This record gives sequence, structure tokens and C-alpha cells, in this order.
Amino acid sequence: MDAVKPYVIGVDLGGTNTVFGIVNQRGEILFDDSIKTQAYDTAERFVEAGVACLKPLIEKAGGVENIKAMGIGAPNGNYYTNAIEFAPNLPWKGVVPLGEMFSKELGIPVALTNDANAAAMGEMIYGVARGMKNFIVITLGTGVGSGIVINGQLVYGHDGFAGELGHVTMVRGEEGRPCGCGRTGCLEAYCSATGVARTAREMLAKTDRPSLLREIDPEKIESLDVSIAAGKGDALAKEIFEFTGKMLGEACADFTAFSSPEAYIFFGGLCKAGDLIMKPIEESYNKHVMKIFQNKAKFLVSGLMSMNAAVLGASALGWEI
Repeated sequence: MDAVKPYVIGVDLGGTNTVFGIVNQRGEILFDDSIKTQAYDTAERFVEAGVACLKPLIEKAGGVENIKAMGIGAPNGNYYTNAIEFAPNLPWKGVVPLGEMFSKELGIPVALTNDANAAAMGEMIYGVARGMKNFIVITLGTGVGSGIVINGQLVYGHDGFAGELGHVTMVRGEEGRPCGCGRTGCLEAYCSATGVARTAREMLAKTDRPSLLREIDPEKIESLDVSIAAGKGDALAKEIFEFTGKMLGEACADFTAFSSPEAYIFFGGLCKAGDLIMKPIEESYNKHVMKIFQNKAKFLVSGLMSMNAAVLGASALGWEI
């Protein structure tokens, strides 16, 4: 880390909001601000607004001479090309060389990767994975993302897009749920927050068992509603988490055959359900994993579960430049 330049910029570029933060070497976000991602119909306008948002923050940090670099975590971010490539949920289509655009405007190095890889970097530098060289971060949000670290290095593959564990097929054939990626039966279609809500609707439709979830319009049920109901002891809501955790555990058992991680670190809103989701994951994992791997991996919840955790993750890229 550069003692002369004590700060980096972390950017969490989401489909709705983009958050900018000035981060010190201890992983503290000193100053932050945000803009609406969808408000800018071109990448050029977005960068212009982003720079305008950043300038007061940079001034508070003592000027750009105190900034070592910028790290950006973004959907479909490619570390190799420093570009966002064909992101379905962003206003700008095709290949957008966002890292290069920000670097040119700010005069500092910029690195860019996808949001799940940024989360893995954050855990390695600031979170529960400090000191670990082999682990997998699984993000449970609107989708299911993953960042894979092997021998202390993030896995990018030959094209920058390796590690899409949310799109392994869990249910093959016509029974598989459609996934946003265009395929069917993906882990993401079942174990994301949206997948949990869909499981709830399916279970409620198949049975007339009593449940607190029946008080909500089925189309408006969210994973948080399931979590609240399960926390109150609702049997059907607990079964929804058991179904979700069982599938996640089976998936992790397969992932272990590939990289034998020391830990699986879960990040995202679903983790707030605590043991309701984590216990079924671990039990299912140890039931399905090869005998030589049983009871070896740790199952942890992210140490960065705050609103700005994604900013910290992205900022970790900046220290690596």
C-alpha cells in the first residue's frame, strides 16, 4: 500500500444507484455520495456526473494527489478489459470502457471487476477471509453471484468472466425454472432473493396450510417477508428456507470438488435470516460432499454486511493496482 497516497476510491455501480466512497487503508469509508445510475442514458453523461459527484469528496481528502487509485465493482464488469460488457440491467448497451473513461477524467489508475469479485476482494483485505488463500464468496441478492479465490488469487478465466456459479444448472429439463440469463434451472432461479419469493408463491399455491405469508398478496411477497415469518416460527416459511439452503448446500458440495475452499462466505440480504438459511446449507453440504471433504469447510456470513460493503470491496481493487 502506498504510504504517500493514503486513500483509494471505491465505486459500487448498481442497476439503481452508484455509490462513491473515499476509503483509507484501515477500510474506513471517510466520505461518500451517490448518483442515480438510470438517470444517465449514455456512459459519457454517467462519467461526467460521477466525476462531479466525486470532486467534493476528493477535495475533502486533500486533493487527487492523496488518491492512489479507483476500484469499480459493476454488473458484467471485466477485469481484463476494464470494461462493462453487455450488462442487461444498465442503460448503456454493448462494451463500455468505463475504467478507461474515469481514469482519463480523474488522472488516476482505475481497475474494474464484477460486483461479486469485488466482494471477494473486500473479504480478503477487510473481512472474514483475511489470511485465507482459498475461499468462495457467494452473493445472495437479486441474483446469485460468486467470487472464487484460489491460492490467494481471484479466478477470472481466459476471458475475465469465470466464476458464474449462480448459473450452474440445479434442475435439468423442462421442470427447471427460467433464469434471467436465458437458460433454465440455474441456481440463481431458486436461491436468489427473487428465487426465494418464487418458492414461497409456489408452496402457497400447492397447499392450503396456514401461514403468515397468506396475509400478503402473493405477487408482492419478498424474501424479507419470508424471513420475518420464519423468525416468528411460521412452519411454511421455515420450509422455504430449508428448501433454499438444501439446494445451496448441494451446489457448494459440487463447487468443493473443484477448488476445495477453506470457507464459503455468504453475502447479501438473505444472510440476515441467520441460522434459518445457514444451518440447512451446512447440513446439506456435509450430506452431499465427497467424504474426503466432509466437515472441512467453514460456512461464514460476510464481515462486511453494511450498506457500503460493496464500496469497500471495490476499493480493495484500488490497493492492488
